[in-house]
Amino acid sequence: MADLDRSRLDALLAAEQATYTENHPRSRALFEEAGNLFGRVPMTWMNKWSGGFPLYLDQASGNRITDVDGHTYIDFALGDTGAMAGHSPAATVAAVQHRLGELGGITTMLPSEDAQWVGAELTRRFGMPLWSFTLSATDANRWALRLARLATGKSKILVFGYCYHGSVDETFAVPNPIHGGAESRPGNVAPPVPLDLTTRAATWNDLASVERQLAHGDVAAILTEPALTNIGIVLPEPGFMEGLRELATRYGALLMIDETHTISTDWGGATRAWDLQPDIFVIGKSIGGGIPCGAYGITEAVAEAITTHTDAGHADIVDVGGVGGTLAGNALSTAAMRATLSEVLTQDAFARMIDLATAFTQGVQEVFDEFDVPWSVTQLGARAEYRFISPAPRTGEASAAAHDDAIDAYMHLAMCNRGILMTPFHNMALMCPETPRADVDRHTEVFREVVGALFA
Repeated sequence: MADLDRSRLDALLAAEQATYTENHPRSRALFEEAGNLFGRVPMTWMNKWSGGFPLYLDQASGNRITDVDGHTYIDFALGDTGAMAGHSPAATVAAVQHRLGELGGITTMLPSEDAQWVGAELTRRFGMPLWSFTLSATDANRWALRLARLATGKSKILVFGYCYHGSVDETFAVPNPIHGGAESRPGNVAPPVPLDLTTRAATWNDLASVERQLAHGDVAAILTEPALTNIGIVLPEPGFMEGLRELATRYGALLMIDETHTISTDWGGATRAWDLQPDIFVIGKSIGGGIPCGAYGITEAVAEAITTHTDAGHADIVDVGGVGGTLAGNALSTAAMRATLSEVLTQDAFARMIDLATAFTQGVQEVFDEFDVPWSVTQLGARAEYRFISPAPRTGEASAAAHDDAIDAYMHLAMCNRGILMTPFHNMALMCPETPRADVDRHTEVFREVVGALFA
């Protein structure tokens, strides 16, 4: 395999940094003027863009973004899945405009007809019979975890090292390599309590580690994605997801599946594609076409257990219903979800998006083979991601260890300077219904140039 010349990497990175700074004077000026924003950005992860300052948005449509300096980009980041339907899809925009203008009413604390339609559609796709809405998948995860504790009478959850479920406190845990207990993940911001009080942590693709944690008898739910995503795509090995289902049942825990990112797998997510059998299901981001929304679904058995344990002492189940309850299920969000699910993220759209991601993955692999590069690429339906290691990692810990700040910064800046946006905090590319094949081919062309400069 080709060796990486660090001095060459440093020189290439410095050149790309200089180009980025020179080409984006307006973005830089706006960033420097944003003194009233914490970190100079409206949401802290926006500082993750390589280059010292983020691009500032002017306009976006489909899979294109134009910044305030007039540069237009092919967007493979798509709001880290939030814009998986594409930027401002026409059907979603029309539904939102109709709700805002002709019908009126955004937040009224009253149900709308759209809500039942969306619930029925989510059942058709993911199989869960009962649904409730939130404003994000994070909100859905937080409240669903409380329901899991209520239904089971158990206090802890089980998560996997380097999983991602939004900003849910209990999930930022990794297994301690010495004693096997849960400990706070490196970089976790001010956990309210030690993680071993709320959480048990296991290693992805290691069923024995899962069973050791479940054997304590205090786990209410296994919370997992069908594939790890936010640490790079780490696929489940054959039998792993089925093993989680069997262990959860054996030890009296609920299986809770978060498909906020892995909906890329299929029209019905990995849950439908791989015939998974969750007790609780969480989704968010993409299903509203960019309008804030989330949802959780539960089985009839979980609903019955919740009802059985609900009494005057659990009045909050009606009163608050989770974080952000006042705005959850509002008429605007449900209108956006209905339009996006019925007209944008359709079965036909997914088939085309997956074909595009397959072509993207093949193009990346061809470049690796051409230059004998020791990296790997993994596809999950309409989503693909490359890692600076080969073979592809099989655990979250191995994927985290493969991170390389300098290579990451170089790749992101070099692609950006050539008109292609990748997800800023990892190397994920996502296809939307409006992504043309020519943009995938353009990525392969630019990727060959950028990787070739590093390894040729």
